[in-house]
Amino acid sequence: MSVSVLLASRNTKKLRELRRVVEGAGLTGIDVVGLDEVEPYEEAPETGATFEENALAKARDGAAATGLACVADDSGIEVDALNGMPGVLSARWSGTHGQDEANVRLVLAQLGDVPADRRGAGFVSACALVTVSGDEVVVRGEWRGRIIDAPRGEQGFGYDPIFVPDDEVAGGRTAAELSAVEKDAISHRGKALALLTPALTRL
Repeated sequence: MSVSVLLASRNTKKLRELRRVVEGAGLTGIDVVGLDEVEPYEEAPETGATFEENALAKARDGAAATGLACVADDSGIEVDALNGMPGVLSARWSGTHGQDEANVRLVLAQLGDVPADRRGAGFVSACALVTVSGDEVVVRGEWRGRIIDAPRGEQGFGYDPIFVPDDEVAGGRTAAELSAVEKDAISHRGKALALLTPALTRL
């Protein structure tokens, strides 16, 4: 008998990522579904000041509305030279939610005069799990690197094409030049989802 777990997202790439983590951890009997596979419900706006607050609010809403254990992620990039911004505003940095190319262009424009040695940045992912019995787990994953001058690569999404991870396995490639398996192993969301594995196992 399988247990359905809702991922409170319509992002197909995030959905595939969670399914890969579940499979890679050897978790059997867990069926990950997305928002497009459940009855629609009113989703609260992301008004939290932190990634953790937003992730937990989304997971609570999903669990309450569907009666399923719910995983929610809130993630973004923090750029050192921009005092940690875009941060929780990453998905709508250019003014409209989900406009990846516009967001990337704006960050590059804002860093136009910033030298390479001051372009440090980090992806952050907070993942929350809320169960039908009301148990709550919130974890955080971080991925350090730097912002380059122009996008490279066709994989990934968001700011991946302008982010070069510090990890040696990346070998100077951007996050958008890594395979899905390579990215899962070292990324902020991969790290956070891996930390959720013990709680998912208990389901």
